[in-house]
Amino acid sequence: SSGINAEYGGVAGLSACGTAKNMGAIVRAFDTRAAVKEQIESMGAEFLTVEIEESGEGGGGYAKEMSPEFIAAEMDLFAKQCKDVDIVISTALIPGKKAPLLITKEMIESMKPGSVVVDLAAEAGGNIETTRPGEIYEYAGVTHIGLTDLPSRQATQSSTLYGNNLSKLLLSMGADNVHQVDLEDEVVRGSIILNQGEMMWPPPAVEPSPVVAKPAAGAAVVKPKEKEPFKDTLLSSVTYTAGLGTLLTLGATAPDPAFTTMCTTFALAGICGYHTVWGVTPALHSPLMSVTNAISGITAVGGLLIMGGGYLPTNSVQALGAAAAFVSFINIFGGFVITQRMLDMFKRPTDPPEHNYLYGIPAALFLGGYGYAASQNMADIHQMTYLASSLCCLGALGGLSSQDSARVGNSLGMIGVSGGIAATVGLLNPPLEVLAQMGGAAALGGTVGATIAKQVEITSLPQLVALFHSFVGAAACLTCIGTYIHDFPHLADLGNAAVLKTAIMLGTYIGGVTVTGSLVAYGKLDGKLDSAALLLPGRHAINASLLAANIACMGYFFNAPSLAAGVGMLSAITAGSGVMGYTLTAAIGGADMPVVITVLNSYSGWALCAEGFMLNNSLMTIVGSLIGSSGAILSYIMCKAMNRSLPNVILGGYGTSSTGGGQAMAIEGTHTEIMTDGVVDALVNAKNVIVVPGYGLCAARAQYPVAEIADLLTKKGINFRFGIHPVAGRMPGQLNVLLAEAGVPYDIVQEMDELNDDFPDTDVVLVIGANDTVNSAAEDDPNSIIAGMPVLRVWKAEQTIVMKRSLGVGYAAVDNPVFFKPNTSMYLGDAKKQCESLLEGLKRHYGE
Repeated sequence: SSGINAEYGGVAGLSACGTAKNMGAIVRAFDTRAAVKEQIESMGAEFLTVEIEESGEGGGGYAKEMSPEFIAAEMDLFAKQCKDVDIVISTALIPGKKAPLLITKEMIESMKPGSVVVDLAAEAGGNIETTRPGEIYEYAGVTHIGLTDLPSRQATQSSTLYGNNLSKLLLSMGADNVHQVDLEDEVVRGSIILNQGEMMWPPPAVEPSPVVAKPAAGAAVVKPKEKEPFKDTLLSSVTYTAGLGTLLTLGATAPDPAFTTMCTTFALAGICGYHTVWGVTPALHSPLMSVTNAISGITAVGGLLIMGGGYLPTNSVQALGAAAAFVSFINIFGGFVITQRMLDMFKRPTDPPEHNYLYGIPAALFLGGYGYAASQNMADIHQMTYLASSLCCLGALGGLSSQDSARVGNSLGMIGVSGGIAATVGLLNPPLEVLAQMGGAAALGGTVGATIAKQVEITSLPQLVALFHSFVGAAACLTCIGTYIHDFPHLADLGNAAVLKTAIMLGTYIGGVTVTGSLVAYGKLDGKLDSAALLLPGRHAINASLLAANIACMGYFFNAPSLAAGVGMLSAITAGSGVMGYTLTAAIGGADMPVVITVLNSYSGWALCAEGFMLNNSLMTIVGSLIGSSGAILSYIMCKAMNRSLPNVILGGYGTSSTGGGQAMAIEGTHTEIMTDGVVDALVNAKNVIVVPGYGLCAARAQYPVAEIADLLTKKGINFRFGIHPVAGRMPGQLNVLLAEAGVPYDIVQEMDELNDDFPDTDVVLVIGANDTVNSAAEDDPNSIIAGMPVLRVWKAEQTIVMKRSLGVGYAAVDNPVFFKPNTSMYLGDAKKQCESLLEGLKRHYGE
């Protein structure tokens, strides 16, 4: 059942509220006095409000008589509530006057049959028009209780309560023959009239003080770290010195001009990638990940360069090249298809029509022009085509700087990769049989990639990206081993043999880590593996041993006396790095997957760079540098959003860089629950609403009912927005994509930094499946393991409603004080079911 307290009369109203709540009722309460709001909510009830602001504070703790405008709004509120509730308890009194009439005859007639009204103001005339003082009777199917002698009917209980309170008051002033009046005690001071001949009445007014959580006993308070200008400048100076010294060393030991040219290409491409990726809007970080997946398929160039034979490979080198090309084309086609799917979701009905098919004109001119120039044996056309393809790939990332240019960027990426593949084939000028083999690898890989990308659900995007990363790592390993076998007979005669071997080792090592790390990430994200961190005993020692073993293998490989020994060491490096990729990623929990995916993305780029140096291929070096920079920057953004260092995440650590060494704050209190009707009332009476989604929304797939709620309330004139934390979900930008898929306009989806200052002016915040990203302990408790982590300050809103399955902790295993704040109500249950129930309630309210 549900009930409404029409007006509070102090203890009577609070007692009714608490008793009804303890019996399992949904309790709503109203009072004209603003100070009562916190008392009502502390009893677990929902406080009803009217839009007109007017203080109802009167003398002696009673309410005063309100203005006609306020009374009209109040009566309208009661009329709506009477249609919905089962029990009405009224306790409103104004000293020296007849009790105000709050519930009219028409309101009683609108109530459901079997309802009950209790008029505790009956002795003063009653708050309910149909009350008969001193009687219990039924009118219009509603039982009326208008007894005026309720206190005398409960004499024993009343006397016991009064006697207990009085004895406790007297004991607070002395016990065991010791009499002591503590005038600092507010209760005692308010009870004293005369003290040693001095008149003490009336007592001074007591101002309520805000409740501030205090650290637990013994907690160490962490002071902000003071800046050290000299130390900071020295560190910066040492960094620049090391960078410039490294370049000089590389120049002094360069085996040939080609190496220095490639270093120049790598450095400039890295700088371009750095500035380009910083310009990508956070809402498009997921498309950024998928488009870098696509262009990382340039690893196909390495496979094509060592392919040969006929319609099929005829030796191990050619087979390795064909396999590398095949998995690379899975990435190319799959990456571009899924990117296009995501970008199309961000289209709004009001957006102007697009004619991206017109980009087929420059694509045809570019590829056709190259084909003609190559047929005329123009020797320099290949490198210029590589340059043009590289710039198009850079444009693919740059296009993601805004929604308007994002789809143009995807088209440029397709042109760039197509041009790079065409230039490689033109450079090789293979026989028709080998060309057919290359085409077969491209067609087969492309079909697999496109099919996967078309069928995958958007909620499964993070695991798809992780899986595609593994293909890049596999292609790098296959190409490096194949190139070593192919070039071994000539290595002794090559002046750049050291550079070649170093690139092969690095490509194999990074590729191996990327393959297994990506597969573990895929398994955790897809539920095939336990998402919890696998903390092996001595895992850091294990990883250190694996790294040492890999370095030892690299050292032996560098001086391998035979092909078999070299291939054996490369195989050992592949296996060792693969095991290391597993142990590193398995030790990272599911909530840190956004960082893991971006780090793996960066790894795939550096593996591609190593291939570029190995094959002296500028296209692979440039694209690899772009992808490596992209992943590194996204990793930095994710770590900063958690106030953690990258080593802390990658090595499976806990805590932030600001966490103190003392005991974390103890959280006390009880939570308040709210039902669907209460959430509906809060939303329809709000002017500003912010929804903060988390991974719980993704897991429950609740984006569709949430999108309908947003659309409905926006049409009703409510300022409705979404607030996204950078690490919400399991991949950068995942929640932006999910909301776009459900039809939420991207211009009402804002980042944390855009709206964090707006929460104090927000009427209702609805948190859906988020925990650590809205945890106030990050700001209030210096000893919390999430101390200093930037969070969405949802608790500063007028009312915060948290939708979760339970009161359980988040990934960080930290209790959330927000759940127990007086302005927070817990709306417990499955996110999708609760959102659907909420949507139905809103539609009923609006008659839709």
